[in-house]
Amino acid sequence: MGCCSCFGLFTKRHESPSQSRDSDGLLSDDLLICQDDYGHDGEDADFPLESDTRPPRSVKRSQEIILSRAQSGFVCRQVPVKETNKAFCHEDEEGNKMVNEYVHLRKIGSGSYGKVVLYRNTEDGKLYALKVLHKSYMKKVRVAPSETAMSDVLREVSIMKMLDHPNIVNLIEMVCGNGLGEIVSRKYLRDIICGLMYLHSHNIIHGDIKPDNLLVTSNCNVKIGDFSVSQVFEDDDDMLRRSPGTPVFTAPECCQGLTYHGRAADTWAVGVTLYCMILGQYPFLGDTLQETYDKIVNNPVEIPDGINPQLVDLLEGLLCKDLMKSIVDPGDRMSLQATAQNSWVVGEDGPVLEYWCRCGFGRRENHVQ
Repeated sequence: MGCCSCFGLFTKRHESPSQSRDSDGLLSDDLLICQDDYGHDGEDADFPLESDTRPPRSVKRSQEIILSRAQSGFVCRQVPVKETNKAFCHEDEEGNKMVNEYVHLRKIGSGSYGKVVLYRNTEDGKLYALKVLHKSYMKKVRVAPSETAMSDVLREVSIMKMLDHPNIVNLIEMVCGNGLGEIVSRKYLRDIICGLMYLHSHNIIHGDIKPDNLLVTSNCNVKIGDFSVSQVFEDDDDMLRRSPGTPVFTAPECCQGLTYHGRAADTWAVGVTLYCMILGQYPFLGDTLQETYDKIVNNPVEIPDGINPQLVDLLEGLLCKDLMKSIVDPGDRMSLQATAQNSWVVGEDGPVLEYWCRCGFGRRENHVQ
């Protein structure tokens, strides 16, 4: 597992003297900067606040749901996010580049729309990862007929303002390590399942589960990051058409260009991720995008000999499809809830328990159902 190239969301919260780091020695909030190709010459740059950039009507649906939840008190985060309107770029006395009170250290990742840079806060001495995005460019990039890349960022900001869970990331963490065995993979998978169950109970579809978006702390706890393509639903109707995730982690029904259930697609990606953690390779990969999609839809999953039979059953359950059907039915696969109770996942630790957050939204939904 490696460092994600473009993930997380960076916002800074107000901290009182009594607030401290979490159990992993990490801060729970971060910083987001959107730049329009400004340099470190003392010029100001605007942050992309929602009042500054209006999303298209199709994206506003998620925003309306999020606003409704906030007004109803269904927000997990206890401390509100601080929003800073200006990014002042300058240099310190030693010539180091700075943004506001943050000193530039080094670049740690990059993506299609920007980069991730490690900074040190001169006020508290702590390290922060800043996601620097090109706002003017993103406003022009169409990711769907009525959506721009900036729409995705605004939705990501809104979603992450709501969340507070030990397996959901608010801070970019350096991920290091080489091969993973069964013990480590089981631990990581349990954390992934726990975090994803939390998201799904809040009617949030992640949309891009993969190793690069799973961040491991110094205490070996996994946190799910990158909500740039995530979607929020008002109820259990999680039907989607757009499939913006990473191709090799795409569920077969998504490859067929039809509407699909977001929760089931997330769970498929969990299966691909587990396969990668155990075997160090993708289960379905072609030389071209179309060939990759063809293999995802038409090829059975291949698992080499010598793998734990319980693990084989789990992988086949997560990545199975009825090749006799022309249209893939996600109901043929193992659900996330069934995965949490699978014998290999349970091991000696017991079933993965659902996290009950302070906002009560998940409890409310379960009660209504």
